[in-house]
Amino acid sequence: MAEPAYVRIAGEYARRIRGGQLPPGTQLPSYAEIAQQNGVSDIVVRKALELLQSQGLVRSVRRRGIFVADRPNLVRVSPERQMETAEQSFQNESDQQIQVERETKQIPATSELAEALGVLAGEEICQVITRATEDGRPISISDTYHPFDSTGISEAAFLEETLSDQLPSAMHAEWLRITPGDLVKTVHQRFVSADNRIVMISDVSYPRDRYDAFVFRMALK
Repeated sequence: MAEPAYVRIAGEYARRIRGGQLPPGTQLPSYAEIAQQNGVSDIVVRKALELLQSQGLVRSVRRRGIFVADRPNLVRVSPERQMETAEQSFQNESDQQIQVERETKQIPATSELAEALGVLAGEEICQVITRATEDGRPISISDTYHPFDSTGISEAAFLEETLSDQLPSAMHAEWLRITPGDLVKTVHQRFVSADNRIVMISDVSYPRDRYDAFVFRMALK
């Protein structure tokens, strides 16, 4: 899925804010200036600034403008993240070195996955394991499943997410270096087509202290 202009612009400002190039209290350029610099409309700029505000990175002062927040928090926003690669998403959060590894497997569908994806139990499906580190420290791991005849997210019209604190699977716990018995922040995602078919499922785990807040917007198209 192509990255929308407002996501790109918000990501660029997020990097500069979190990297310290735009200190707290700095006033951002006007709507017109940002629009001219990026060759976009005021509507695109407004959406970019709204996204930055939802992430807690900037604040709006009436009749004065937009300013960098005093204490920027790390907020995970969805589904804007689905429109970015994992590399882009995490790099927008950090000025440290991000490394993402992907492993693709062909596995037989469990009865639970088969029922959800509308395939036969035991039928071969695609599993993609995505692991991310920040300066060598594990920050995320996900398992994504979809039928081989599905193109995955490009077929999705909606994203459903369930957020919880729970015990991770053995593989997720090992990657995140979690002490046995500790909880992780998990996001269970279902990508649903316009005709209400589940075209892809993803389970994502993060360290519990990775994000201060989560913000959700559901419609993908």
